[in-house]
Amino acid sequence: MNDDDLDPNAVASALLASIGVLVRRARQVPVEGGLTMPERSALARLDRAGPTTSSALAREAQITAQAMGATLNALRTRGLVERRPDPDDGRRAVLSVTDAGRQALRNKRNARAELLAGALTGGAFTPTELEQLAAAAPLLERLAQHL
Repeated sequence: MNDDDLDPNAVASALLASIGVLVRRARQVPVEGGLTMPERSALARLDRAGPTTSSALAREAQITAQAMGATLNALRTRGLVERRPDPDDGRRAVLSVTDAGRQALRNKRNARAELLAGALTGGAFTPTELEQLAAAAPLLERLAQHL
């Protein structure tokens, strides 16, 4: 490895390109669970944020309130999200993930993890490469936290 390989700009470009390909590819492969990408994204945001309003979720996702409302209504219809009066302002409603919603997220995450595990066990990676990938995972997470 030469000094050019350690240039932060070169490393950043290589990481963005390779991670982008990985994420796009993982999203393209269908998995069971029946959640659309907007539904999964909204459900995951709501799970992380805790009970919140539709407009707050829309702002965080940088989409229109109408688009978020349609997504959340579809999730509510399926019993994955529940709506309750805001305890601080009865004119508003807060949304939260139901147990069924959390299970749908776990199922989707497990299906994606199984997809990756299958690719890792297919013989395309040596034991040394698997160790390198395992060592890279916490570093990538830490990198994400510093953005």
